[in-house]
Amino acid sequence: MQFEREDVELIDINWLKAHEEVHPKKVIELFEMTLRWGGYTKPLLIDRETGTILDGHHRYEVGKKLELNYIPAIVIDYLNDDRVGVTTWPNSGLEKIEKIDVINMALSEKLFPPKTSKHSLSEYLPPIMIKIEDLR
Repeated sequence: MQFEREDVELIDINWLKAHEEVHPKKVIELFEMTLRWGGYTKPLLIDRETGTILDGHHRYEVGKKLELNYIPAIVIDYLNDDRVGVTTWPNSGLEKIEKIDVINMALSEKLFPPKTSKHSLSEYLPPIMIKIEDLR
């Protein structure tokens, strides 16, 4: 089963939960590109049960900066979806990370440092174009 454009949903941005910090400079760069494009060109990947952001923390921060109500995302059953794996980035300070660690961090009041978890997808997220005004 492959991720398709039809799998993209508009999700209430207030339901989403980050599990790691972002690089502020990258948020600024992506914010400027999103304004130039006039919309989102890639969906976030979100856990269905908890609203945990698996892929797209910088796009989420851009959405907050743009004061969006909705954000395009593909919603999956993270703990049971074999298409998505997780490991750590080199120099993350952790030897290993499990999916449940990602969920627990998102549900806590803390965040992992930037580039701690590295999600691998067996399929690409589909390209999209959802205009900013359609997300307000």
